[in-house]
Amino acid sequence: MSDDQAADPVAGGRRYSPDADHAFPDEKLNEVLAALRDDPEIHTYLRAQNVNAVTRKGYNDHGAKHIEIVRNHALRLYDLLKRGGVEFNGAAEQGLAEADEAVIIALAATLHDIGHVVHRDEHAYYSIPLAADVLDRFLADFYDTSEAVRMKGEVLHAILCHHTEEDPLTREAGVIRVADGLDMEQGRSRMPYEKGGRGINTLSSQAIRRVELKPGSAAGEDAPVLVDIEMVNAAGVYQVDNLLKAKLRDSLIDEYVRIVAINSKADDQLVERIEL
Repeated sequence: MSDDQAADPVAGGRRYSPDADHAFPDEKLNEVLAALRDDPEIHTYLRAQNVNAVTRKGYNDHGAKHIEIVRNHALRLYDLLKRGGVEFNGAAEQGLAEADEAVIIALAATLHDIGHVVHRDEHAYYSIPLAADVLDRFLADFYDTSEAVRMKGEVLHAILCHHTEEDPLTREAGVIRVADGLDMEQGRSRMPYEKGGRGINTLSSQAIRRVELKPGSAAGEDAPVLVDIEMVNAAGVYQVDNLLKAKLRDSLIDEYVRIVAINSKADDQLVERIEL
């Protein structure tokens, strides 16, 4: 992958680049991302939330690296959907601007797991009051009171719907749910695996070598987003056909996303290909 591809979310790169050409107004998002990088309270939460998840429960990473990956996946997914002409409803139905769609997504991706500092179990519900306090302070630098209240509600909705029985009511929230499921590569399970963890989440994550988001540009392709997944053994099926499939279902963006997972290891062809 070239340096340009690595920086360009549309080229399947791994990182959102403020300097790239985006299919949405990105000036406000870029200001918010810069503020997030410099916020000590948020950084402390991202470190602290991994203690219950990894140290005490032995789950896969839910700390700063997971958040970075989910936020990048979410913004790349959003950009590809916008390029494909998909309309988002969260900000619009609250009377907010189009530029606020990406801000909702970035903030929800950043704060969706902070409830882990209370407990891993039911953590999405614990994330709500903690994120609400952070948002009261953070949004005041970018919005007036009326706008901040609406933004806060949309961000909290996306946080709640990422990992619970509640279905997303906005496409912004759907992007968060799917982006969370897309963090499935080998690096995510590094900590529990090195500690001896061999649960299905850890082993199946070890089986996923690569996840890329690409434009759905194949001949006859209706979906504007292609999720290209490389597995190295059949254990990766659990990540794709169980976890990711469940995240995509009822996300309000499922009809716009095509998933193809290929087992690239020649001596393990129990499962050669999965397509959703």
